[in-house]
Amino acid sequence: MEFNHKSVLFKEALDSLQLSKDKIIADGTAGGGGHSREIAKRVKRLIAIDQDPDAIAVLNNRLAEFKNVNIVHANFSDIKNILLNLNIPAIDGMLLDLGVSSFQLDNAERGFSFHQNAPLDMRMSKTGISAYDVVNTYDEKTLADVIWNYSEEKFSRSIAKNIVKARADKPIETTFELVDIIKKSMPAKELKKGHPARKTFQAVRIEVNGELDRLKTALDSIFECLNPGGIISVITFHSLEDRIVKEKFAQWAKGCTCPKEFPVCICGNKPKGELMFKSISPSEKELEENPRARSSRLRAFKKY
Repeated sequence: MEFNHKSVLFKEALDSLQLSKDKIIADGTAGGGGHSREIAKRVKRLIAIDQDPDAIAVLNNRLAEFKNVNIVHANFSDIKNILLNLNIPAIDGMLLDLGVSSFQLDNAERGFSFHQNAPLDMRMSKTGISAYDVVNTYDEKTLADVIWNYSEEKFSRSIAKNIVKARADKPIETTFELVDIIKKSMPAKELKKGHPARKTFQAVRIEVNGELDRLKTALDSIFECLNPGGIISVITFHSLEDRIVKEKFAQWAKGCTCPKEFPVCICGNKPKGELMFKSISPSEKELEENPRARSSRLRAFKKY
């Protein structure tokens, strides 16, 4: 299957990085190379990173013409070691296009989609625990907590209870088996409010790939790797990701943390940089062309 992925907020993300021929930029989620190809044309050097081996195979082909590109099979949270191995002391910008790619969703055998029947997998790196392991081995409370914490699914307790009940008879092996259990765990009226499995699949995927923990680790690591004036741009696809990015950027932009009643500052904290804009969402035109962009949001921060 061809690795197709329509890059979201394409122009906006590239503009936010303030690309120029003297800069070294990292694309932490290179995927099918959409952003990476255009970045490579405009910069001194590009580091194209992805944890998905399928993406790496595609990148080696699609970016072959560029002599200023390093393709790295890794998770973006390991940016410090990536730069160390490439003997690059610092970078001028990094882009993160978070979430699951169109290729991963459309490739049924990867098990990301609730629209296609496939083995429960959802591993972006094709290594480590899978969705099968989470669904079939986590105890009921842990399952319910995962579903609630990573999707705010209000029927998380009922879903976890019915998962444990179903797997007592036989392991839950496919995406459609999980979808059926989720549907049976909700009132009939809820089944009309979009696909009932969307939130649970999101939660299991985040747990499998450690997405939020890695994002928290990565943001600080990336910031440390930026040259003065360097920019980190992040495209998020749900409120949990966006909240982490928003709060981290706000923390970096904040100066004095002394209580308001203090007459003078004694903490000595100064802003580490500035927000480049509040946030950017897709235009109506982009949403018409690519409905999957609907929940996306771009934020960018510039280091002092």
